[in-house]
Amino acid sequence: MVVKCTMSMSFFVIFASTVTIIVHGFPSTLDGPLNPVTAPLDPNLNPIAFDLPESDPTFVKPNPEFLPQQISVSLSYSFDSVWISWVTGEYQIGEEDSAPLDPNCVQSVVQYREFDVRSTINKNATGHSIVYTQQYPSENGLKNYTSGIIHHVQLTGLKPNTLYRYRCGDLSLSAMSKEYYFRTMPKSTSQNYPHRIVVAGDLGLTYNTSIVLTKILSNHPDLVVLIGGFSYADTYLANNTKLDCSSCHCDQNGTNSDCGSCYLSRETYQPRWDYWGRFMEPLTANVPTMMVAGEHEIEPQTDNNLTFAAYSSRFAFPSNESGSFSPLYYSFNAGGAHFIVLNSYTPYDNSSDQYIWLESDLSIINRSETPWVVASWSLPWYSTFKGHYREAESMRINLEDLLYSYRVDIIFNSQVDAYERSNRVYNYTLDQCGPVYITTGAGGAGKLETQHVDDPGNSPDPSQNYSCRSSGFNFTLEPVNNETCPVKQPEYSAYRESSFGFGMLEVS
Repeated sequence: MVVKCTMSMSFFVIFASTVTIIVHGFPSTLDGPLNPVTAPLDPNLNPIAFDLPESDPTFVKPNPEFLPQQISVSLSYSFDSVWISWVTGEYQIGEEDSAPLDPNCVQSVVQYREFDVRSTINKNATGHSIVYTQQYPSENGLKNYTSGIIHHVQLTGLKPNTLYRYRCGDLSLSAMSKEYYFRTMPKSTSQNYPHRIVVAGDLGLTYNTSIVLTKILSNHPDLVVLIGGFSYADTYLANNTKLDCSSCHCDQNGTNSDCGSCYLSRETYQPRWDYWGRFMEPLTANVPTMMVAGEHEIEPQTDNNLTFAAYSSRFAFPSNESGSFSPLYYSFNAGGAHFIVLNSYTPYDNSSDQYIWLESDLSIINRSETPWVVASWSLPWYSTFKGHYREAESMRINLEDLLYSYRVDIIFNSQVDAYERSNRVYNYTLDQCGPVYITTGAGGAGKLETQHVDDPGNSPDPSQNYSCRSSGFNFTLEPVNNETCPVKQPEYSAYRESSFGFGMLEVS
């Protein structure tokens, strides 16, 4: 294991509103510790995001039926491979015994070649296809959702840092997409990095999301990491009725009176996933996009053990290539940076599959090839906003020592609808060998967090037993540095701001 405490990484946050674009950043991770700063709340900012309606033109399904839609590119473990995913056919909402589309009725084919070569001969790759069903309580008379046909094709033998053009679909049905482009990652060395990586959380599908997506596209990223809160289908009932879950902070049993309807109903409106896939296609079809599951992707069904069905089915992940065999936690390389994706809502104690895989993945990282190690999951450990404060404490207790011992450099979270950046920290104490934690969870959805736990009257009850959806067991919050609740912005919190936006990571 290489012990490393001082290297440089830059992060810039673009705060987006309907009027202005503000860039705030810090020069490098070598700076600090910085004095805590809380940005003043913009009095003209509307903290509530409004969903795009079903009539939005970007939601319209393509014609004919088997023309590819919801196209996305995702990375495999290393530069020489990517996944292309898309949907054909239309979803169905019907009775429990309704017949789904047959995945074998349409082929999964990608034609591709290097952009700069003069040859017009394409390479062909084939893959597999699936459908999934979202089941609802039958006693409520609800009709289950069955997806269209979801295709996944892996392209291999690709060159590093090379622009490719591709089409996907079924040649035999004359149902091929238009031409799209993607660039592979650089080869993994200490000198090679993607130029610009966008990190965003909780985009949702709102009017704010439209602004954020436009600004992401205008910055021409090489890689995008999206952390939870994609379609927000779980904030709707199966009949397309919107629920008020903007301030929903409840336990795993949904016992909090504020949000029982959100989690006890076992309902979602799955067509929002299809709308989201079509809406995001200008980005996801051309820029490798990696997905990190959050709370909104759990979507429990009538069988309590069946969760994350839409998330796991709609996207491709380098799970097998990275040895995790789970779409909820995996790793990949992007040039000289090694990315680790974890899940806050899957067991993570030291006997769990996730922990065992994480320890193995960390132990085999070659820091001469990937000197930077970046981790990401949804629920933050070091957020000082009132919403979700220390909800991930059990995860931190189980995993922080492991990540610290392997000198993970930077950690991205979302879930909290605001922006916050920490100083280097370990166990709530400033530590130049600890990671920098960045919460960027205000990509456009939800209601902005504007209250901090150190504001008067916001201290949590230390005697309360917490049973978070992330932990699966009860625990009581212990004091931090002899304080039950901070009375001012903690020194580990370097900067925090309530604004919609996204982040850009540059590695050097």
